[in-house]
Amino acid sequence: MSRVAIIDIGSNSIKVLVAERADAGRIGALLTKTLDARISAGLGKARPELSEDGMLRGLSAIRELLADAAPFFPAKIIIVATSAVRDAANGAEFRERIGAATGHEIRILTGDEEANLIGLGLTCDPALAGLRDFYVFDLGGGSLECLSFRDRHIHQAVSLQLGCVRLTERFVTDAGAPLKQGEANALGVHVRDELKRSGFRFAVTAPSAVFTGGTMSTVRAIKGARHGVPFEDTPSLIGIDTLSQLLDELAPLTLEQRKMIPGMPPARADVFPAALITMLALADYAHIDRFHHSLHNLRWGLAAETLAPA
Repeated sequence: MSRVAIIDIGSNSIKVLVAERADAGRIGALLTKTLDARISAGLGKARPELSEDGMLRGLSAIRELLADAAPFFPAKIIIVATSAVRDAANGAEFRERIGAATGHEIRILTGDEEANLIGLGLTCDPALAGLRDFYVFDLGGGSLECLSFRDRHIHQAVSLQLGCVRLTERFVTDAGAPLKQGEANALGVHVRDELKRSGFRFAVTAPSAVFTGGTMSTVRAIKGARHGVPFEDTPSLIGIDTLSQLLDELAPLTLEQRKMIPGMPPARADVFPAALITMLALADYAHIDRFHHSLHNLRWGLAAETLAPA
């Protein structure tokens, strides 16, 4: 098998990667595309459930991405779902509807599978080739994946219910209004408590830390828009002071004002403050002062796994 299409049904967005095994065994991308679908509204409830609108948005996005991948004639198409579908009471129904509409089965990943595939994807990033011992964090709408690597092999992996949609619904009374300090404090305390309860062991002196997911992409997009440079030319090393300053700037704004910030994806503006608080609480708890950003996450891990030499 030389070419594969991966569709990742995330809580906030649905993404496609068409990849092939290139020279020297590396994974090369032929197509990447992301659609904001937000199927995860309702994850913060006691009984999480996908809404009818969310399922329709998800189906529409999957159909569009399948059409985009078709001209590349992938030998195999893999569709996976993560926290939103995994945790929803009607996740199986959504899976069946997608299968009936597209003819493709959805593989619902466990938290451990998701974390380990993200880790495998990170090892495909040539920009991180020099890292041996490091953390990896992936923040989505429904969950936060935490991994630690020793000599480029996964040493720890855990999936926590700390996604930005889930936490916004739980802690933010009105996502359209300026963020209340009390709600921000409660959210941060909850993140630290969950990290402590998780059993994930953080070193006294933190190694390098890598962050993946849409939140860090949004940070870079905002920075790029402000400096007039394309996303790919923005620094991939983000200091905690940058995240803190951005939160201070966004917290007093209404949702409509946040949507007007250059580089801000409008579909993420409501959950972005909660995402920043989560990242800052994590950095404080783990004694991390900066994050490397990588785009090589879950889809790349699935591509590497599928395209592995026999």
